[in-house]
Amino acid sequence: MKVRIGIGSLPVGGSTGVGGFAELVDELEARGIDSLWLPDLVGSESVDALTGMAFAAGRTRNLKVGTGVLVLPGRNPALVAAQLASLAALAPKRILPAFGVRPAQSRERQLYPVPGQRAAVFEESLVVIRRLLAEERVTHHGEFFHLDEATVGPRPPGRLDLWLGGRAPVGLDRIGRLADGWLGSFVTAAEAADCRETIERAAAAAGREIEADHYGTNLAVVPPEATEAEVDAALAGSLDRRPDVAPEKIVARGWAEARERIGEYVDAGLTKFVVRPATPVPHWRGFLDQFDEELRPLETP
Repeated sequence: MKVRIGIGSLPVGGSTGVGGFAELVDELEARGIDSLWLPDLVGSESVDALTGMAFAAGRTRNLKVGTGVLVLPGRNPALVAAQLASLAALAPKRILPAFGVRPAQSRERQLYPVPGQRAAVFEESLVVIRRLLAEERVTHHGEFFHLDEATVGPRPPGRLDLWLGGRAPVGLDRIGRLADGWLGSFVTAAEAADCRETIERAAAAAGREIEADHYGTNLAVVPPEATEAEVDAALAGSLDRRPDVAPEKIVARGWAEARERIGEYVDAGLTKFVVRPATPVPHWRGFLDQFDEELRPLETP
C-alpha cells in the first residue's frame, strides 16, 4: 500500500490569508509534495476550500488538492456535484473531496441551515452527489431533495472518490455504506484501528468494499521552534476537541514523535496523512524544509 503524506493549511504571507497562497502552491508543486488540504472555514482569513482547490489545481500539474473537510449539509448537493465534476474533469485524479457533517467551529454552524435532521440530510446529499457524478441523468425524489432529469457536466473521467471524516460509530457505519475512504482527526492509533475495523464491517454488511489504502488521518505537529506558551495552547486546543484523551497521544511534539506516530498509524492500517503545524510557524518554508527531511522519507512507492 502506498503511504502518502500531504500538507494541511499553512500560514501564508505572514497570516492565514491569501497573500502567499500562490507562492505556497508553487512551492508544493516544485517540491513534489503529494497533496494540499484546505479547511472549510468561513469565519477566518483562510482561502475558501473550493475556490482554493480550483486555483491550486489550475496552477499545477501534479499536486493533489483536497478538502479537510467540506461541510456538506447546508449546501445544495447538485451544485457541489457540478463543482466537483468540473474540477475533476480539469484535473483528473487530483481532486480529493472529503466531507463532514458540521463545522468544527460552533460559531459557523448558523451558516449551514438544513431542512431536517443533519445526519439524514448528509446521507441523502451524498447519494445525490454520487448519482450525479456517475449517471448521465438523475431523477431523485427523496425526503429533502428533488431532481428531475438533472445532469452535471463535464462529468469526470472515471470514478471520483468521496471521503468522509468523523469517528462516531454512526458516522463510521455511514462511511462503510456510502463513502470511499476515511480521513480521521484527533484519533490515537488504537482508535484508528478500531475505526477501520468498524468501517470494514459496515462495508461488508452493505455488500461493498473500501480500498485498503483509503484510510487516513490528520496529524498536528509541534515544530521544534515553538515556544512553551504556543505548546500549551496547542495542547489546550487538543483537549477542547478531545477532552477524553491526553493531548500527548494526539499532538506530535517534534518531528521524531511525528515519525513514530505515523509508524503507529501505518501499523493500524492507515496510509494517508495530512500534516499540519499545531502552533504558528514563522514561515511556511521552514516548516516544509523540516517536513521534507523528516517525513517525506516515510512515503512508499
